[in-house]
Amino acid sequence: MGSKMICRNDLDFLLYQVIDTDELVSLERFAEHGRETFNAALDTAESIAIDYFAPHAAELDENEPRFDGERVELIPQVKEALDQYYGAGFGAATQDYELGGMQLPFTVSVACKAIFSAANISTLAYASLSGANANVIGAFGSESQQRLYRQPLLDGRFTGTMALTEPQAGSSLGDIATTAEPMVDGDYRLRGSKIFISAGDHELSENIVHLVLARIKGAPEGVKGLSLFLVPKYLVNEDGTLGPRNDVVLGGLIHKMGYRGTTSTILNFGEQGGAVAYLVGEPHRGLAYMFQMMNEARVGVGVGAVGLGYAAYRHALDYARERLQGRPPESKDASSSPQPIIAHADVRRMLLAAKSYVEGGLCLSLYGAQLADRKAWSADAAERERAAMLLDLLTPVLKSWPSRYCLEANSLAIQVHGGYGYSRDYPVERLYRDNRLNPIHEGTEGIQSLDLLGRKIMMHDGGSFKLLCDEIQVTIESTRCDSRIREFAESLQAALDRFRDTTKALSNLLREGDAKHALANSSLYLDAFGHLVVAWLWLRQAQAALAMQAASGSESEAFCHGKHMACQYFFRWELPRIEHSCHLLRALDTTCLAMPVDSF
Repeated sequence: MGSKMICRNDLDFLLYQVIDTDELVSLERFAEHGRETFNAALDTAESIAIDYFAPHAAELDENEPRFDGERVELIPQVKEALDQYYGAGFGAATQDYELGGMQLPFTVSVACKAIFSAANISTLAYASLSGANANVIGAFGSESQQRLYRQPLLDGRFTGTMALTEPQAGSSLGDIATTAEPMVDGDYRLRGSKIFISAGDHELSENIVHLVLARIKGAPEGVKGLSLFLVPKYLVNEDGTLGPRNDVVLGGLIHKMGYRGTTSTILNFGEQGGAVAYLVGEPHRGLAYMFQMMNEARVGVGVGAVGLGYAAYRHALDYARERLQGRPPESKDASSSPQPIIAHADVRRMLLAAKSYVEGGLCLSLYGAQLADRKAWSADAAERERAAMLLDLLTPVLKSWPSRYCLEANSLAIQVHGGYGYSRDYPVERLYRDNRLNPIHEGTEGIQSLDLLGRKIMMHDGGSFKLLCDEIQVTIESTRCDSRIREFAESLQAALDRFRDTTKALSNLLREGDAKHALANSSLYLDAFGHLVVAWLWLRQAQAALAMQAASGSESEAFCHGKHMACQYFFRWELPRIEHSCHLLRALDTTCLAMPVDSF
């Protein structure tokens, strides 16, 4: 089963040959670590994923959560898997030693999350949300909130959610209607309804901690009037014991096409007079606080998409090697034995495309995680600022590019399986359904593209984008002298120049105040941006593979040649898309913008 998840050789290659994870031990935070402890964490994650997460993934999909009017029922294997996860320390993997954590780099934690995602993303979702919830409380919560809620979240005794979306508002958070009324004791009574709240109700933990965006009565309209509240399912006494049930009611379960094992809920707050709520941080700064969890969740969505796409690719690869069908086009002997379908060029095309997407997406996720580590823990202020600028710029891409193209890997895996691909006899149809949610989770491509082009590109007067271009240029200069990969370096240079000119033109239009036309095709800009970054990382992979092969010889020849061919595929088949995208963007094409509503 392990071969059907993340390829460990690939993960090790990306961590140690491309991303240089070893260098993180030079940071004081990780001084007690080394490759030995990093590998031990990865080995443990792989073992738990194989033994406890993967075996019940199909059963959980077929037996989704049910609400009997009083309790939400889940198959018992979910709790067993989460107990193993928390027992091994993954709930607090990146936390301080004093909190029971391992002080693992976020980069290694993300690698472990990719493994768990490939095995069973529905079960992992409960733990992932809880960890992000605990991080918000740790960053902005009061001493009492941290003492009573943070540690139980890290230990797995409590689980957590983020409650933003409302039926009438959707992604338009400025239209949130949930209200919070201050009480004489200093706490609040919260009333409102939230929808699509993942992990919003279940019996997997002693308590559920909801982080809820709401508007204090009399607060300003729009997002500037939103505050963040901690609302537990059960009230917690000062000594940490559980008190009575809070006024939080499950309004119903939402049944989705994927992630079927993660409860998706409608939650009603305050039906019996008002849910007890505790203000987190300062009033009217709720969205700023919540962005920490949202951004962490966006990185998590990207990693999850990689894991699901990668698993499907591995299943398709094994199937293509084993399935006998057809003969070479030049063969005239109908009595000859059929060949494995991987011998057919079009099947290899699909596998190469999937390989380029999932291995490129995994490299992208790990690169973003390393930026987070350096932003948080570097002793050099300039390096922290540089990492922060790059991470802020790339967050929409870290979420959106894997969500789109690793999903495409899922689609290709179904195609490789032929008619069996969309049957439930094989897991690729389930993996596709799970991954189809990720382009929507934590903001659609349209929302991410508006954030990227309308805000991130303009930050620091374009300084973040320039910094990224400089990083790409360094790689180009270091590879264009090598005849084996010069073609890729020159292609990337041409794409970079074209995309830089397009970005300049759109930025000038934004500065002139014409956001309507500048942002009309922003999703196309996001797509091209992602392809540029992934092409850069593929060039780095090809460069590292050449160095690895020179050091190890024939031992790594097949692996390294596979990296070279996947890079070649991406540069010859995928990177040229940027030229067409930039043409449409520079032309300010108004086809979509100008389409009259009544003409559809």
